[in-house]
Amino acid sequence: MTLWAVGTVLFGLFRLMPGDPTSYVVSSQMTQEARRQIIESYGLNEPLYVQYIKFLQNLVVLDFGQSFHSNQPVTQVIATYLPNTLVLMLTAFIAAYTIGITLGVLSGWYRGSRFERSTVITALTARSVPTFYVGLIVLWIFGAELGVIPMSGMTSLGTQNAGFWEMVFSVDFLQHLLAPALVLGFYFMGYPLLIMRSSMLEVLSEDFIDVCRAKGLKERTIMFKHAARNAMLPVVTAAAIALGYAVGGSVLIETVFAWPGIGREMVRAVLRRDFPVAQGTFIVLAATIIILNFVADLAYGYLDPRVTYD
Repeated sequence: MTLWAVGTVLFGLFRLMPGDPTSYVVSSQMTQEARRQIIESYGLNEPLYVQYIKFLQNLVVLDFGQSFHSNQPVTQVIATYLPNTLVLMLTAFIAAYTIGITLGVLSGWYRGSRFERSTVITALTARSVPTFYVGLIVLWIFGAELGVIPMSGMTSLGTQNAGFWEMVFSVDFLQHLLAPALVLGFYFMGYPLLIMRSSMLEVLSEDFIDVCRAKGLKERTIMFKHAARNAMLPVVTAAAIALGYAVGGSVLIETVFAWPGIGREMVRAVLRRDFPVAQGTFIVLAATIIILNFVADLAYGYLDPRVTYD
């Protein structure tokens, strides 16, 4: 039902946009017959309700149609750009949440210390400064001035790779990945840090913490094995939702660093009135968020034995 609602809204929104999508498909130098045949091949001559029914039928079988711009299947376009986004997003996300959760546990445990104040200020700064602004500063200082990072793209010009995984594990790719991943990781880090700190403060006031201390357990054991595990529940939900939005919110950073990912391609599809590509990418991102929310619900039962499912 959620995916149907998302698909319906997308279908309506793109057709309410100003401009004629056929202007990007049909050349002004074509004959009227050639123009008519091309428009009919994309189904753009049919009534909206017919287009909507066909759109839903194709959506069930994961057929997003043909791109108006490249004439490729939309699934092929998504398969080309989505892995690039996933590598960038997952690298930044894993690093950010590993560091953010650890700092959140420590700042909650050492409440009122100088360490807590410094980490909270860092987290608020990370969440307040726009990613594109940080990205431009990083490119200016470390790229243009110092020349220690590449300025754009995933690989250097002229680089040849036999396959995707060979490219991913190459030194050249890692050099291009470093800057955008760090910028995104800095932004993502503030969210789990603040949530984990707040959750830790609540957990530390529970009676079972006093019981653990009465048993003579080490402070490190109480901190990570008992307090941190119970404080992880809000972070798990936030992480699942944030990961879905991270994949969809990669537009700015991919544009700044000229990273050929699904976010930049989605914007280009909207600007070109390429309805099939724009719809397909939006639906894939919506499905990602829905699935990750479901995964978060399942993870609750593992992290907290008190949570049961009927």
